[in-house]
Amino acid sequence: MPEVKRFTREVMTAWAAMSVYPEAERLVRELVAEAVGAPFEVVWLHHGESIQVEVREKTDGQDFGPPADAVAWGVTFTSSLRTRWARLELPGGEPVQSDEWLLEAAHGPGWLGFLADASDLLAGTLNPDMVPAIIAQIVVPRLASWCAVYTDQDGLGELRPAYLWHADETQIDVMRDELEEIALPADDAPAVLPMSEWQALAYPLTARGRRLGVMCLGRRDRFPDEAMQIAEDLSRRAALALDNARLYAQQAAANRALQRSLLPPDEPTTPGLDFHVIYEPAGENNEVGGDFYDLFPIAEGVWRFAIGDVCGTGPEAAAVTGLARHTLRLLAREGYGVAAVVGRLNQAILEEGERARFLTLLHGQITVTPEGLDIRLVSAGHPEALRLRPNGVVEVVASPQSLLGVFPEAKFQEDNLRLTPGDVLLGVTDGVTERRSGGRLLDDDGGLAKLLAECIDLSARAVAERIRRAVQDFAPEPSADDLAILVLRAP
Repeated sequence: MPEVKRFTREVMTAWAAMSVYPEAERLVRELVAEAVGAPFEVVWLHHGESIQVEVREKTDGQDFGPPADAVAWGVTFTSSLRTRWARLELPGGEPVQSDEWLLEAAHGPGWLGFLADASDLLAGTLNPDMVPAIIAQIVVPRLASWCAVYTDQDGLGELRPAYLWHADETQIDVMRDELEEIALPADDAPAVLPMSEWQALAYPLTARGRRLGVMCLGRRDRFPDEAMQIAEDLSRRAALALDNARLYAQQAAANRALQRSLLPPDEPTTPGLDFHVIYEPAGENNEVGGDFYDLFPIAEGVWRFAIGDVCGTGPEAAAVTGLARHTLRLLAREGYGVAAVVGRLNQAILEEGERARFLTLLHGQITVTPEGLDIRLVSAGHPEALRLRPNGVVEVVASPQSLLGVFPEAKFQEDNLRLTPGDVLLGVTDGVTERRSGGRLLDDDGGLAKLLAECIDLSARAVAERIRRAVQDFAPEPSADDLAILVLRAP
């Protein structure tokens, strides 16, 4: 019996239902007293508006009468198990806060443990839309019966509902309607809300000198001083978590916008070309990648393309990427040849001085002819460009030359080739060739060429997708490098 009572107390404490603990203890004591001496187990179930205790035991099938305080009771049988159960209603249809827990927490390690756990939960997300939900579900039912979080979503000072949680989920809509009639405090100090059936408190969510929102919480009885102390401390931690999440989201949005600005605005229409590009930045949204690609027309039936990789990531790499992309377009439309464009881009990068970054680049011009596609290529320190023949032969088609941003005296020469119908040209960044699994790279022993040789008779899109899938399957962990794949197929 002492173990049963201890277990029941732990359950009522965890469910914040200590107000019904005396009845729960009497109920379980009566049910256990009916046990016939065989091994049994006690199970507590929470049904929202009520709690139910079950005593499960092997038995000969004898019956029993209604236990004290139970609003419903019964017996169920299986072939070898009898389960005797009884149910208690919770006051108000909702869990009741355990002031006993608050007293212990506020004067001992329990408080610090609760706040530490709350901090871990709040720090576990950088999504500003998730933080209000976490705040409310930390507060309910430990500190209050309900919690509503309002936030300044547009930075104009107007507070709007972000999340509402109630211990009794069926009361959420009722609570929302009631809160619509309440005026929120405008100052940065805790305040009491004028609500007749609740003691309701409002705590400002202020971080780094900025008011981000308000945390409101309520319970039917009076808030103990310990609860208000914990709630105020929690509001400060919640505000800091919300501010951090917002700052991260703003930075991520800015970086995504910057990344988009470094790529072609739309997928180009390419009559006479079977062309496809795959681009995947690595890592989180908080860093701009260094890989880029481009495809644009310069005359009727004449196209320029580029695929490149700037050393490093972040704003410095993005600056060089933007410089490269716009320089390639501008000089190509001014009539400069492929080699001349690459040479002038090399000089432009060097003129950036300390802001410069190394750049590898595969740049070419495509001319549509009746016989196929005539290509002029320059490979400046870039992974090898490969051509796949319809008979399965794969060959390197561009001679390696100096990468950009290193040597002022570097000179560049064009390589010429023709893609006849069925030929495929493949260009990739080192996110493909240097994909690592243990001590092996994907391109060891001509691994990329072997992959390409398996792509006979596939469209440009199918070839690119097969290469991407091979990169993903090569190692179990996510890639730590950006990835770009450019495929051109002569129709």
